[in-house]
Amino acid sequence: MKRYLVLEDGSVFAGTAFGSDKEMHGEVVFNTGMTGYQETITDASYCGQIITFTYPLIGNYGVTADDDESVAPSCSGVVVHELARRASNWRNELSLDEYLRQHDIPGISDIDTRRLTRILREEGVMKGALVNELGDAKAKAAELKAAHFSTQQVEQVSTKSAYTDPNKGLRVVLVDFGLKYSILRELAQRQCNVTVVPSDVTAAKIEQLHPDGVLLSNGPGNPEDVPAALPMIRAVQERYPLMGICLGHQLFALANGATTSKMRFGHRGFNHPVREIATGKTVFTAQNHGYAVDADSLAGTPLLQTYTEINDDTVEGLRHRDRPAFSVQFHPDATPGPHDARYLFDDFVALMKKNKQTKQGAKADAKAE
Repeated sequence: MKRYLVLEDGSVFAGTAFGSDKEMHGEVVFNTGMTGYQETITDASYCGQIITFTYPLIGNYGVTADDDESVAPSCSGVVVHELARRASNWRNELSLDEYLRQHDIPGISDIDTRRLTRILREEGVMKGALVNELGDAKAKAAELKAAHFSTQQVEQVSTKSAYTDPNKGLRVVLVDFGLKYSILRELAQRQCNVTVVPSDVTAAKIEQLHPDGVLLSNGPGNPEDVPAALPMIRAVQERYPLMGICLGHQLFALANGATTSKMRFGHRGFNHPVREIATGKTVFTAQNHGYAVDADSLAGTPLLQTYTEINDDTVEGLRHRDRPAFSVQFHPDATPGPHDARYLFDDFVALMKKNKQTKQGAKADAKAE
């Protein structure tokens, strides 16, 4: 069956349909990872986007439920050069085609993904549609150009009610803006007792949970579309150690007076080199974001830049000058991807332990008086 990818600039790619027969539109982006297609597709940060994989062969090891990063994928489509005819892996449970059909997501194969990626790099990410009948391509492109897509992606992917991932260690409140399960796995490895809460949680609700620390998760879309989170972050960072990842990093920046802006084509892949400013150490990271914190906007804020992206000098990490709070643009949970930055979860745990000991010491002093 034929399928077409139409871009708002009028570009048309004809290919072969797989996955669902449903027609979908979304922002067309590209991911440079050589593996990990399932984790990418199930990353809620791709909500509403059509994912182009630059690696030429996708689907060769199939799909297994153990590798999901969310309950169900929320992307709008998948674009590949070649879809593997047969999945071969001892863990395989479904083919990628079967998996996308199961979740009603369309895919297109047998197109020149190098050409498509070049367009997106030169012109920037743009709106597109996967359609089964081409019709008037110019009219469809004009329609896409004028379309206004939903800005409520975080609301779509965030949990609607709180739930726990119980353990016997430090209590962490994890604010779900579109979290990856790999964050939960990293916290579980450190015996953290986690309560996951919706994105619209208030500081008062978090306080009722008596956390030792608060983690702001990754998530999709423009951070400026989540203004309700900013007063919560400002209040929380005054009382508890705080860590932000990806969208959580951007919201941490906004809450402290910095600004963000949309990137031309973003960072989406598992090979992004980041330099720690204090030490000069280079860390290879997994990234997935289309917005970045404006470096010039940090002047006059209580924030200090801690990491920079080596390829384009974008802001990759921040630390509050007066509070035990920090954030990173990349994914230290890194599934899939390099594990270089996992130590940041240890840093978060250390901050929580230190803050808890300080509070206990203050209580003991007050009781002695």
